[in-house]
Amino acid sequence: MQWDGFLQNLLSAAVFTALGMVLFVISFFVFDKITPYSLWKELIEEHNTALAIVIGSISLGMCLIIAMAVH
Repeated sequence: MQWDGFLQNLLSAAVFTALGMVLFVISFFVFDKITPYSLWKELIEEHNTALAIVIGSISLGMCLIIAMAVH
């Protein structure tokens, strides 16, 4: 087994994972800022299930876009 290639691939995967997670968190905060209400308050304090489903769908879409962009 070639450890140099394995370690290089492992490092690349870690970097792209970190990059994807950072982009996802940034996009979530941007989405939170452009909405007229606080997403966190609506989700946690008000238990807004419909908003949770919408946010989950948007999050999945953002994750797919980021994954394809990084890939």
